Amino acid sequence: MNRQLSPLGRIYPLVALVAGLLVALTGRAAPLPGPLVETDWLARNLSNVVILDVRADQESFIKKARGGIAGMQACGAGGGGGGGSTVSGHIPGAVFMPWDQVRADSKEGNTMLIGELPRDRTFERWMSRSGVDKGSAVVIAGLGEYPHDMVQAARLYWTLKYFGHDNVAILNGGTAKWAAEDREMEYGRARPRRGGFKAGPGRPELLAATADVQKAVDGKVQLLDVRAMDLYLGLTHHRKFVPAHAKGHIPTAKNLPFTLLVDTMGPAATFYTPEQIRQVSGVLGIAPASPTIVYCETGGQASLGWFVFHELLGNRNVSIYDGSMNEWGADDARPVVTMKIE
Repeated sequence: MNRQLSPLGRIYPLVALVAGLLVALTGRAAPLPGPLVETDWLARNLSNVVILDVRADQESFIKKARGGIAGMQACGAGGGGGGGSTVSGHIPGAVFMPWDQVRADSKEGNTMLIGELPRDRTFERWMSRSGVDKGSAVVIAGLGEYPHDMVQAARLYWTLKYFGHDNVAILNGGTAKWAAEDREMEYGRARPRRGGFKAGPGRPELLAATADVQKAVDGKVQLLDVRAMDLYLGLTHHRKFVPAHAKGHIPTAKNLPFTLLVDTMGPAATFYTPEQIRQVSGVLGIAPASPTIVYCETGGQASLGWFVFHELLGNRNVSIYDGSMNEWGADDARPVVTMKIE
């Protein structure tokens, strides 16, 4: 028997079809397994996530390198001064996120603060242009060759978290690990659809101000300096960011160089395990579970320290001093310590 649908009956299947298409196109909101995902997991979930590829060089994102094997390093991910090939191309579906758009410069009095947290509306536009919606599952793929590549990934991760987007993870080893495993790569410019990302009001508990650091010097909160030891001790300084009178570190700060957080001896820079990081922290007199403010020169490397302590070790009382030594050193009345390990 042929049964003719009423106009209303014909509309419901159409609505369901449209809704299904919208979920397929814009949903991408699968729950992530944790703050860190592996390449195997990503390979199974490429169609369920938005991949943001954060790096400084767009050419390497677009073009295929001549010769060599993309993603492989002759002397490990750290390069070791060797002549290994560099990563070219990107994970299928990934969207290029320029490193210089993840952070923004600002002026505090007469001091230019480098690489600060961007304004909420600016960040909102960047994320929307990259195809990120309010509920999108976002996987951040750093270039993955060097520790600084993971710094860039962690900085974007922290910024998303600060503005209220929790469904986000970092790809362990980044694009270098994906390529080193001989997985499919894409080349050319990405053309993402426009998303509807909305920045929240910001989470102040993730951001420390100079006044908070001054209180921490009194010993109530652990200060963690994640710069290289030569900067921590005051042997040298980045003249672009820190004046000569501010060489050294903030009083009471412990030193855990960010290069001790990732293993660079394989084909890609991957995070050490939480247990290894706890062991290293113990050797250096650092308490992983204590309230902590992390800093560096301008807040970038501090993002990697925050990610490890807050997300991987589960210490929910960790914040970033975004101005770091760039801001602390702007006032020559603020104390610094040289040639001393706290």
